[in-house]
Amino acid sequence: MLSHHVLFWLKGDTTEDQKAAFRKGLDSLEKIETVTQFHVGTPAPIERAVVDVTYTFSLVLFFEDLAGHDVYQVHELHQAFLNEFRILFEKVVIYDAQ
Repeated sequence: MLSHHVLFWLKGDTTEDQKAAFRKGLDSLEKIETVTQFHVGTPAPIERAVVDVTYTFSLVLFFEDLAGHDVYQVHELHQAFLNEFRILFEKVVIYDAQ
């Protein structure tokens, strides 16, 4: 199994409508056939020094294996998401684990 955790920081001038569209774009990624588990979220209201709550959205995907991840990376839905929304990214951090 491989997990793919993406944290997105959107630009400060991103509107609420843009954030809603971004969330819908993230949700579309669940349809990629190699995704076995899927979660989109926003920072939880947890106040601990070790918890980073500065990001805008979190995306966590699970794949059976690295090959499934590789299919996801070039999939047309993933590419469409990037092409439409990368203009809103201030920062993106990715953690992949197996």
